Amino acid sequence: MECEWKPDEQGLQQILQLLKESQSPDTSTQRSVQQKLEQLNQYPDFNNYLIFVLTKLKSEDEPTRSLSGLILKNNVKAHYQNFPNGVSDFIKNECLQNIGDSSPLIRATVGILITTIASKGELQNWPELLPKLCTLLDSEDYNTCEGAFGALQKICEDSAEILDSDILDRPLNIMIPKFLQFFKHNSPKIRSHAIACVNQFIISRTQALMLHIDSFIENLFALATDEEPEVRKNVCRALVMLLEVRMDRLLPHMHNIIEYMLQRTQDQDENVALEACEFWLTLAEQPVCKDVLCGHLSQLTPVLVNGMKYSEIDIILLKGDVEEDEAIPDNEQDIRPRFHRSRTVAQQHEGDGIEEEDDDEDDLDDDDDTISDWNLRKCSAAALDVLANVFRDDLLLHILPLLKELLFHPDWVIKESGILVLGAIAEGCMQGMIPYLPELVPHLVQCLSDKKALVRSITCWTLSRYAHWVVSQPPDTYLKPLMTELLKRILDSNKRVQEAACSAFATLEEEACTELVPYLAYILDTLVFAFSKYQHKNLLILYDAIGTLADSVGHHLNKPEYIQMLMPPLIQKWNQLKDEDKDLFPLLECLSSVATALQSGFLPYCEPVYQRCVNLVQKTLAQAMLKSEASDGSRLACLSRRLHHTQPNQYEAPDKDFMIVALDLLSGLAEGLGGNIEQLVARSNILTLMYQCMQDKMPEVRQSSFALLGDLTKACFQHVKPCIADFMPILGTNLNPELISVCNNATWAIGEISIQMGAEMQPYIAMVLHQLVEIINRPNTPKTLLENTAITIGRLGYVCPQEVAPMLQQFIRPWCTSLRNIRDNEEKDSAFRGICTMISVNPGGVVQDFIFFCDAVASWVNPKDDLRDMFCKILHGFKNQVGDENWRRFSDQFPLPLKERLAAFYGV
Repeated sequence: MECEWKPDEQGLQQILQLLKESQSPDTSTQRSVQQKLEQLNQYPDFNNYLIFVLTKLKSEDEPTRSLSGLILKNNVKAHYQNFPNGVSDFIKNECLQNIGDSSPLIRATVGILITTIASKGELQNWPELLPKLCTLLDSEDYNTCEGAFGALQKICEDSAEILDSDILDRPLNIMIPKFLQFFKHNSPKIRSHAIACVNQFIISRTQALMLHIDSFIENLFALATDEEPEVRKNVCRALVMLLEVRMDRLLPHMHNIIEYMLQRTQDQDENVALEACEFWLTLAEQPVCKDVLCGHLSQLTPVLVNGMKYSEIDIILLKGDVEEDEAIPDNEQDIRPRFHRSRTVAQQHEGDGIEEEDDDEDDLDDDDDTISDWNLRKCSAAALDVLANVFRDDLLLHILPLLKELLFHPDWVIKESGILVLGAIAEGCMQGMIPYLPELVPHLVQCLSDKKALVRSITCWTLSRYAHWVVSQPPDTYLKPLMTELLKRILDSNKRVQEAACSAFATLEEEACTELVPYLAYILDTLVFAFSKYQHKNLLILYDAIGTLADSVGHHLNKPEYIQMLMPPLIQKWNQLKDEDKDLFPLLECLSSVATALQSGFLPYCEPVYQRCVNLVQKTLAQAMLKSEASDGSRLACLSRRLHHTQPNQYEAPDKDFMIVALDLLSGLAEGLGGNIEQLVARSNILTLMYQCMQDKMPEVRQSSFALLGDLTKACFQHVKPCIADFMPILGTNLNPELISVCNNATWAIGEISIQMGAEMQPYIAMVLHQLVEIINRPNTPKTLLENTAITIGRLGYVCPQEVAPMLQQFIRPWCTSLRNIRDNEEKDSAFRGICTMISVNPGGVVQDFIFFCDAVASWVNPKDDLRDMFCKILHGFKNQVGDENWRRFSDQFPLPLKERLAAFYGV
């Protein structure tokens, strides 16, 4: 036995002095403390002093002792592998002996320390830890039991996976039955710990728990009405998770569970109510939802609606009484990071101008995202939203009587919650709401000028959820008044209202598209005025509204007077922002949409924009190179770390988002300017940079570089052509459908290149054809990728029929079914010419699937004359080949519209 370690009195005083100083509010004092602590880390027994202060020095005040433990925890996190054995053993023993300290603060600190050591992979090297903690649970001393449970709960949270693995000999087989015994303990704190520990193992369906699932559920029911809120909260949390993984075990008790959750959703304790409210969200995703819940809707609806009111604390946090705050600068911490959606090339479909995307953009989370992110109001609203999608108009029976009362209520808080309810049910109950909208929409448009900012902002959101209906009516009836009022709100004096109005207007733009053209001058006037008015956060949303406007009205924006309004403020911001500023993302995205819409109108602005994008790509690649070289040699790594401390900004890890956004804006320029981009490309090294980007290990970088390659191929192939031998093999290796968007853009680029290359494409067919045929035959491939693959196969067959036609039979059927729904356009045209050419080379390849070919041909509304002749030739050729009798039998299988169409258009 080594002799017990004793601190040196002078050293101890010095450390206590430091701990006292570090509690000073003065930042310069704190900084010097940080430095001294760093220096002390060089002494191996410094950590012994820290644990000594935490566990042995009872004469000191608790905050100082706890702080000592937290500094030790940070040292364990950073340097544990360098602790000498003696030190780590001393720390472990002290922890286990003091887990039952009489002070709750010290117990919690020791618990955190134990967990931190355990999570450093030390559960294996500290075999006595779990058995010892489990033994301590049986202690007669409350503090010991509570301290051990606190530590176990943290270990279960941090190390759930390793606890359920063979590495440790499956300790859960002992731990879980043990935890279950404590559900009936007389201390509420311990009951709560016990449930929390077991809850860690529900979602992963841990076997040790599944063996005891019935006694677990029985014990939960016994605690359903516990007087301790923390226990009720953990019971609710357990039931919500069991709903996902063991519905079979809950079903027999479902009626009672629902009754119970109805009570808990109204619990006096907001945390309990929030956990319980999650139950409805989870239940809505289960197939049994409709059956088990339909009898309870009349009780549940008012409870959820009631939960959607702002609480008093919400209103204080949201500064609900501050009406005008537009001049107060934003708090930078409140601005959420924005994520850029990389470009994906998609086809246009019949009957819609724009590819449908699954947007969750107008989530219920939009209305007040600055306060605590998730609260009872949001959870209740989200639950109502999903239940509206399950029950559809059946929910309206219960909602409409409530809505009447809420929407016209004199108390603004209640009226506001009614407007939120109306927005929450918009998606699920739209059909049933239609009869009421002619009356409701004008009422809401009036609420846009309510004197309460929080009413104005929620009204923006709710109206955006009904934008689709508004746009489907004659424009003067609802669209015009709505637009007029929303534009006023964009210039509101309250920042939250500005934000809500800007987002709502973006949604309206997406729905209305060219319906907005008559009002463009008025819209641009407002958006440009907002530039001078907005603080930082809303400026980012304003860029989005302008980009969406450009996407929605397209070339209608290309008028000198509009360009003169819009471009100066955008370019001014562009010049103000530094290359490292993340605000460039939304601005670049916005400019990308604007460039695509303005086309030649963007020419006067394109050179500086183009140059800067190329520089951003080059800079990011260079930084990434530096970084990977630095990690190559450890000597260099030390050097770069030193540099990192002395000049923190020069070698920051490169942010590839800058490069991705820049590549996407270059794509927008190429698409908008077409051949006009040629001289810019000629004077830059963009193709060399693109070659590097196409090989980047980050998929999003490759995805954007393939989109740019396709756009440059269309705009100025003379510059791309010399690189084709280098580019094609890279495109071939990226035809991997595991990465949908990368694969999609690579496929599309190959198709664009083949059109430009013509017969010279021949040497490259072998690199890509087999993968493309495999992709088009894969089950569950997304529509966009299927369509682009079909077009590219058709284009390859158009330029090199001899090479592609032999495989016709392997792809003709999925090829026809995936292209029948896209619009007549250039891409569809070249693809069908390819198929016709291949059929003439290999007619046998189409015989078995000829009906699919007929159907695909009939999907054309207006083929060009020579393409129509090709169709005619093939159809008549086939008919003559089989003879009239067989053709009649064959065409009798056609659906009537197909039969009529082929007869009318092609005379067969």
